[in-house]
Amino acid sequence: MAEKIKQTAGREQLGEFAPMFAHLNDDVLFGEVWNENAIDTKTKCIITVVSLMASGITDAFLGYHLTNAKNHGVTKEEIAAVITHATMYVGWPKGWAVFRLAKEIWNETEPANSEKERYQNTIFFPIGQKNDAFAQYFIGQSYLAPISTEQVSVFNVTFEPGCRNNWHIHHAKSGGGQMLICVGGRGYYQEEGKDPVEMLPGTVINIPANVKHWHGAAPDSWFSHLAVEVQGEETSNEWCEPVTDEEYKKLV
Repeated sequence: MAEKIKQTAGREQLGEFAPMFAHLNDDVLFGEVWNENAIDTKTKCIITVVSLMASGITDAFLGYHLTNAKNHGVTKEEIAAVITHATMYVGWPKGWAVFRLAKEIWNETEPANSEKERYQNTIFFPIGQKNDAFAQYFIGQSYLAPISTEQVSVFNVTFEPGCRNNWHIHHAKSGGGQMLICVGGRGYYQEEGKDPVEMLPGTVINIPANVKHWHGAAPDSWFSHLAVEVQGEETSNEWCEPVTDEEYKKLV
């Protein structure tokens, strides 16, 4: 006979504030739905993980249900196959995020030791590979991960602490330019002749075409932004002089 699922978190955490929600969580969801016999508990665990993954839930709540899946017999091979299959339908970044949690719960990797590994665990998008093709236009180490190469080009660009790109210009006869969306760490964006703008997760920068600028990490922080290329007519990029150490220290 399958072990009966019990949950008391609703009453413990919300019993006085939201007694109806606590009742629905503890007595209905976990008390009745989770203990219904038409589907076995292991299958329910897998369905729950995929449902949360599809909804973009990749925090401790998903961690609880991944642990629950492991405790009810879902093996490492099975969870890897489930996440891979679901990724084909719900999106690549969600797959990466869920795999990072699953690998920790199934104890398949040693704890992250490097700064890069620790930082990767704090952001949603992959860091990607070393940005060697554009290394000549950066001071310090940067990384590049393609997020979308169809319709609109979107790349996750990651900078190690102190890394920044050269001054540069996105030329266009009309339209063009670029959007930057910070997704991790702390960095800066600056247009020529203006003060630098601090970038934190959620910061959006709209860069018009034909404006000279640079962007990069703060001296003491990793930094990642999505770079979204804006379509335009007769577009090209011009790389200019580096942001020297003296300029960088003075500006940021």
